[in-house]
Amino acid sequence: MVNRRSKLDKFQTSLFFIFPWFFGFLCFFLGPLLASLCLSFTNYDGLNIPDFIGLTNYSRLFTDGSLYTSLRVTLSFAIMNLSLGTIVAIALAILLNQEDIKGSSFFRTLFYIPTIIPIVASSVTWIWLFKKIHTPSFLSDENLALPALVIISLWSLGNPMLIYLAGLKNIPTYLYESADIDSASEWQKFWHITLPSLSPVILFNVVIGIIQVFQYFVPAYVMTSGGPKNATLFYSLYIYQKAFEDFEMGYASALAWVLFLIITGFTYLAFRILPKSKH
Repeated sequence: MVNRRSKLDKFQTSLFFIFPWFFGFLCFFLGPLLASLCLSFTNYDGLNIPDFIGLTNYSRLFTDGSLYTSLRVTLSFAIMNLSLGTIVAIALAILLNQEDIKGSSFFRTLFYIPTIIPIVASSVTWIWLFKKIHTPSFLSDENLALPALVIISLWSLGNPMLIYLAGLKNIPTYLYESADIDSASEWQKFWHITLPSLSPVILFNVVIGIIQVFQYFVPAYVMTSGGPKNATLFYSLYIYQKAFEDFEMGYASALAWVLFLIITGFTYLAFRILPKSKH
C-alpha cells in the first residue's frame, strides 16, 4: 500500500513538471496543426466565420499556375543548395580536421558564426553587399536572383560542417593506417573510407536540409519578395502571400498540408536512396 502510494506521488509529481511542456504543445503545436487541417476545407479570410467548402481548396491546386512556379523554384533551389552545401560542408570539415593546421579552433568558430547571426540582419547585409556590386545586378536579374540566394545559403554552413567534423573524428584511425600500408592514395582513402564512414552523417544532414530548404522563407521575403518575375517565389513565401496578403487562409492551409506531404515524400526518398550506415 505504501509503495503504491509512493508511485502515485511520483506520477503526480511527474505530471506537474511535464504540464508546462504539454500545455505549450497543445496550444502552440497540436492545436494550430489541427486547426489548419480544418481550415483547409473552408473559405476563411481571418476575420469572418470560416465557410465549409469541402475539397475546393485542394482541387484548386491543380489549376494554380503560381503554385507550380513556386514548386519549380523551390525544387531548383533544393537541388543546388543540397548538392553544393553537402560538398562544401564536407570539404570544410576535412580541412578543419587536419591536425597540422594552426588555429583550427579559430577557423571552426569563424565558419560557425554566420549560423548565429539573425537571418533578417544577415539578409540586409547581403542586400547592401549586392548593391555595391553594380554589374551584374544579382537580385534584380531573374536569371541570377536564385543562384544569388544559393550563394547566400552556402555562407551559413556552420551546423552541417560541425556535424561532419564530429563524424570525421569518430572514424577509426587504424582504417587510414591500414590504407597507408597498402599504399592507398588520398582519393582512395576518401572514397573507400571517409565517405562510407560518413554515410549516416550525410543522411542526417540531407534529411535536415530537405526540411529546411522546403521551408526557405526569410531571405527570399526580405531580399526579393519573390521577384524578379517570380524567379524567387518559394513555396513557403507563396503560402505567406496567400495567407497574409490575399487573406485566403483556407487555401494557404491547404498549401501548408501539401508542403507537409512533399517534405514527407522527399524525406522517405532520402531514406530509401541514401545508405543509412555502413559501419
